[in-house]
Amino acid sequence: MCGICGELRLDGARPDLAALGRMLGELRRRGPDHEGAYEDGPLALGHRRLAIIDLSERAHQPMVDPELGLALVFNGTIYNYPELRRELTRLGYRFFSHGDTEVILKAYHAWGERCVERLHGMFAFGLWDLHARRLFLARDRLGIKPLYYARTGRWLRFASNAQALIAAGGLDTEIDPVGLHHQLTLHGVVPAPRTILRGLRKLPPATTLTVEADGAGRERVYWRLEATREGAPRSEAEWEEAVHGALLEAVRRRRAIADVPVGVLLSGGLDSSLLVALLAEAGGGEILTFSVGFEDQPEERGSEFEYSDPVAERYGTRHHRFLVPNEQVLERLPEAVDCMAEPMFGQDAVAFYLLAERVSREVKVVQSGQGADEVFGGYFWYPRMAAETEGPAVERFRRHYFDRDHAEYLETVDPRFHGPDHTAELVAARLAEPGAETFIDAVLRLDVTTLVVDDPVKRVDNMTMAWGLEARVPFLDHHVVELAARMPPELKLASGGKHILKRIARGRLPDKVIDRPKGYFPVPALKYVRGPFLAFMREVLDSPRARERGLFRRPYVERLLAEPERHLTRIQGSKLFHLAMLELWLQRNVDGLR
Repeated sequence: MCGICGELRLDGARPDLAALGRMLGELRRRGPDHEGAYEDGPLALGHRRLAIIDLSERAHQPMVDPELGLALVFNGTIYNYPELRRELTRLGYRFFSHGDTEVILKAYHAWGERCVERLHGMFAFGLWDLHARRLFLARDRLGIKPLYYARTGRWLRFASNAQALIAAGGLDTEIDPVGLHHQLTLHGVVPAPRTILRGLRKLPPATTLTVEADGAGRERVYWRLEATREGAPRSEAEWEEAVHGALLEAVRRRRAIADVPVGVLLSGGLDSSLLVALLAEAGGGEILTFSVGFEDQPEERGSEFEYSDPVAERYGTRHHRFLVPNEQVLERLPEAVDCMAEPMFGQDAVAFYLLAERVSREVKVVQSGQGADEVFGGYFWYPRMAAETEGPAVERFRRHYFDRDHAEYLETVDPRFHGPDHTAELVAARLAEPGAETFIDAVLRLDVTTLVVDDPVKRVDNMTMAWGLEARVPFLDHHVVELAARMPPELKLASGGKHILKRIARGRLPDKVIDRPKGYFPVPALKYVRGPFLAFMREVLDSPRARERGLFRRPYVERLLAEPERHLTRIQGSKLFHLAMLELWLQRNVDGLR
């Protein structure tokens, strides 16, 4: 929906409005419709708006309620805001706008920090209490909307992306050794609160941060996912009915809560195709669908039009197909990197970037299928993990997921970044947390609450918001996620994964869409590293800046460059691509070599 930023001075000085302006400049693409700023004593707020709900000036931000003494910058959408507005009206609150932003202001005044527990949606916001001189930061349960921050002895700053905080100045941009270990082990994921940079942090999902004017702060986790069985057991048919109902309501809300048209990113896979079927079932008018394809490689087709076209035809959608040539993928890859809040290794990031560019010319909001694999057990490594019986949980997980074991990590990076096996320590601790009944329950909970946040979800948010396009993810509706977490794992892993979703889809989608092998957004030219793509990665890793940085050990780099297609991760990612993307992100976003 928007880009937000702010600065709270902790040293008694006035906010640095020039720094705020630089942050707003880096957020422009997230919110092309309006820019606003607000200052009160030690606090300054900035906002770039993508107008989706209440398109009038009354909904501009920062939104200030003088009567309540509150000011707010907000990114996201609250799907239950009409119900909350009615409840707050009964409590005596008067509204001057018609959107969801003002509902957050009133909700905070009515219920304090616990207001977030009543919000159903995706959100990141900063709220300033003029009377208490207190800043309240919050992020949604599944971390769908980003919230980064940086702190020194003089100030605390926050923003929707890293680029804004880097542009503001004063940020420690040295590599965080722990973040680097996560980055190169969990295929680009650095779990909150860390990032790849020492001075940059992010608020974890389902967490609030309250900061007093003197700098004293406290974090609170307001939601935890329980992955246990409780109550009377359900039959498979009962689970199917329950999940169907929850998903139907999730897609309905995500279309209804908007004052602009809402489309669907239709990849041709089960997840996005099922969204189309459910939208048709929910009713409400014409469905707009959008698909992208790339050039084939000998080993792999570059489009899934053969699957997406029949779905669009069955439901009579207004369908849009875009075909992107390989040279455009390479030519525009650096643009996509410029829009990544953190380095990303997913090969479909550029696909989403190029698709979002086209889609944003037609609509401002789309629904997307991200999260279904993590919530309903769709990836090929889950059954392999489930079949493991030897060793502790982290070893059962590592053998099928880590990009590099610790020994290879030590071969990869310069000795100044060596240390303990940080990633194994973190994953072991997360898998051991209470509230998961089985090993696979713990794995899926880790994926849903941590790994999905900083891989597919962040990727889709960054690449769509780069074009002022909001992506909504029904499979990560927290009601759907809570329901699925209590489902026996065998009902997820059966039928090759996503068994319950396949049952729901049967009869609603063509069988060939349901029964096809699990696919990914195909960008074959980035998976099979050859020709100009190999030359491009060699240029990045051999550049003077890369050699000066000395992040990677040269023998390891040379080994990957010599035989790039031999060196794949356990989940079939290119190790060479990982190194090149990390170095390219640092060059363009930290070194300023754009």
